[in-house]
Amino acid sequence: MKKTIAVEEAVGMVLPHDITEIVKDKFKGCAFRKGHIIREEDIEHLKRLGKDNIYVLQLGPEEIHENEAAEKLAAALIGDGVTRSSEPVEGKITIIADRDGLLKINVEGLYRFNMLGEVMCSTLHTNTPVKKGETIAGTRLIPLVSARSLVDEAVAIAQSCAPVIEVKALRQARAGLIITGNEVFHGRIQDKFEAVLRTKLTALGSEVIKVVFAPDDISKISEAIRSCIETGADLIITSGGMSVDPDDVTRMGIQAAGATEAVYGSPVLPGAMFLSGRIGDIPVLGLPACGMFHKITIFDLILPRVLTGEHIGRKEFANMGHGGLCRNCKQCQYPVCNFGK
Repeated sequence: MKKTIAVEEAVGMVLPHDITEIVKDKFKGCAFRKGHIIREEDIEHLKRLGKDNIYVLQLGPEEIHENEAAEKLAAALIGDGVTRSSEPVEGKITIIADRDGLLKINVEGLYRFNMLGEVMCSTLHTNTPVKKGETIAGTRLIPLVSARSLVDEAVAIAQSCAPVIEVKALRQARAGLIITGNEVFHGRIQDKFEAVLRTKLTALGSEVIKVVFAPDDISKISEAIRSCIETGADLIITSGGMSVDPDDVTRMGIQAAGATEAVYGSPVLPGAMFLSGRIGDIPVLGLPACGMFHKITIFDLILPRVLTGEHIGRKEFANMGHGGLCRNCKQCQYPVCNFGK
């Protein structure tokens, strides 16, 4: 049960919830915490915050306070690689990455949870690379008090879709790079691809164990791939030779090396001529030449997912069309942008 009392009459009363203060461009935070005992000197401050009246709460057994609700909701939502703030602030619990990795959201489960209306959870996009300590979500009960049965329903939905929020660790791959193209193999131009790929792999905790240069020859490309695998590579990346030109035979070389489930062509720009496949349990990624020119391409979207053990096939490619157009901003801010979202 909720009733109100004029703030002037509330001296000595215990606040039943946090009270927020916002100062434009300067501050947003908690002015008074739940449990604060109202003093005479607080009255003018409370009035400046628009609090002419204060709630007096008497909760029945079928009702739940926002702070208790937030605790229950957060516990039901979080999975591996995720932690949370120590206590609710202004009724909200902040959900935090507990390790570097790839954020995975059960989007359908999140939708069902938020359809209840009086509970909410807001997250970053699924498949966003995150760092330990980064805020990835927040949850709360929207009213101050709600029916306990509604919160129980929200918890049940989250548990049935568990985990709704998790951060998957990236494995440390041993990558073999096959740099294709007659122009590079015969020394007509200097290769620029190796440095790009090595930098991106290193940034995700993986290493390059072998680099092989191969001409535009199916058998030579196939041999180079097998050579990397024999050396111990558990991830194969080829660069170049993926377009429609007659000399571009890299994907045929990948197939000749024994690739299965190879899917060529994606609805992502840059990166339409990308290939994803496997040779046994080893992922094979065929990167078109755009990967050398553009700072961010489909490769940056796919690589972290592959490093979590995910297989990228036609369905995964097709789902990437929505949000798959890079704006090619002058100052790239990926992943803080719409690309791949």
